[in-house]
Amino acid sequence: MVDSAQGLRSGATPLAVRMRPQSLDEVAGQRHLLTPGSPLVALAADRTGESGAVSVILWGPPGTGKTTLAQAIARSSGRKFVELSAVTAGVRDVRQVMEAARADRDLYGVSTVLFLDEIHRFTKAQQDALLPGVENGWVILVAATTENPSFSVISPLLSRSLLLTLETLDDDDLGMLVDRAVDDPRGLGGRVDLDPEARAAIIRLASGDARRALTALEAASTSALSEAAHRAAADGTMTDAAGDADDAEEGAEGGADDGEGATADGGGEPTRPLITPEVVARAVDRALLRYDRDGDEHYDVISAFIKSVRGSDVDAALHYLARMIEAGEDPRFIARRIIVLASEDIGMADPTALGVAVAAADAVQYIGMPEGRIPLAQAVVHLATAPKSNAAYLGIDAALADVRAGRAGRVPKHLRDAHYPGAKRLGHGKGYAYPHDDPIGVVPQQYLPDPLKGAVYYTPTEHGNEREVSARLAKLRRIVRGER
Repeated sequence: MVDSAQGLRSGATPLAVRMRPQSLDEVAGQRHLLTPGSPLVALAADRTGESGAVSVILWGPPGTGKTTLAQAIARSSGRKFVELSAVTAGVRDVRQVMEAARADRDLYGVSTVLFLDEIHRFTKAQQDALLPGVENGWVILVAATTENPSFSVISPLLSRSLLLTLETLDDDDLGMLVDRAVDDPRGLGGRVDLDPEARAAIIRLASGDARRALTALEAASTSALSEAAHRAAADGTMTDAAGDADDAEEGAEGGADDGEGATADGGGEPTRPLITPEVVARAVDRALLRYDRDGDEHYDVISAFIKSVRGSDVDAALHYLARMIEAGEDPRFIARRIIVLASEDIGMADPTALGVAVAAADAVQYIGMPEGRIPLAQAVVHLATAPKSNAAYLGIDAALADVRAGRAGRVPKHLRDAHYPGAKRLGHGKGYAYPHDDPIGVVPQQYLPDPLKGAVYYTPTEHGNEREVSARLAKLRRIVRGER
């Protein structure tokens, strides 16, 4: 396990590691997982390590606290804690942990918590090696993944574990983390001041990622301290304690000059360097701030982008696309939004839009950035200039509303599966009319359950391709429902 305790050269340890919570009480966000009596709280509260506990899989985006939760549990619990990374560990490593855990349980009555980071990188064989230990209680598995466990974790392991979903941190959570890091001795220890606008900028560019926020804060503080030291040296006012460049980077104090400097104020005590939005821009990436230069937050820009495409303003759509690209936004995030747009706002009015959107996403994966901007732009232009319809989107939502309200009913007997032994004796498949046997390929037949007979979910518009679909659908419904 990584030890984030202060050492002689603790400044070399990343700020995000030094600021890892020592207990669950210090964890920011994820309150839905940390209520009294929850599995994580119960696991951490067991000081003796003797009571049983369920294995858990923590699923969430980067920087939401998966490793933090595991290590906080390790510090709080009386259990032995072992950490493996799926990037470096193999089947042999897993089996060694299992054997040691079984021996500790049988000989000493001590249970083991195995934290496995990035479990989605484990092969099926490697995940299979975990099963005996999890099933027999030799280890309590706490696994972390950024990918959907339904697709990346084998079913037997999923069925033996509790899946807990972590959410991105909100601005209040990130603000608390940043403020704590500025003042805490484990962090910056009050060696710098943080301008409110710079604080807001760091929170915005973090986009819910705690690690990204602390990394940006660390880079900005290093820049502010270095600039203060260099300015003091140039002015001939640098003290012996701040004369070394390494000392400056690790926290030399100086005075402020126009909000950023390190000169003494009127000959008194030197003021702390101030981290301003400009310092953050220089230290991290000025493009990150350009994303929000006029006060628009990350979600405002993506919202404007979506609404511009929906509103068929291709120029505005390209503008917001450019802002996101220039800001360093993850192109996969942009591509995902474009795919959703293609179905939600265009749908059957232009059925080719979805194919274009998916192709653009694949192209970005293949060629990366900056060339990936070209297929993204092509997809945006196609979608913005295409006819629009949300009829398919409204249709599935209307159908879901009926199902969730209990309006479903049994599948009609003539549509039920008739292939297994005894099915025909139950009347399954009896009376089913095979459409391909009809000259026009469509036959009168009830497909919906009785309680929903005659229900209409999809109502096409008169836009683009849906104009043709509308006329054809009206004829199909008349035939299928026996109205011809």
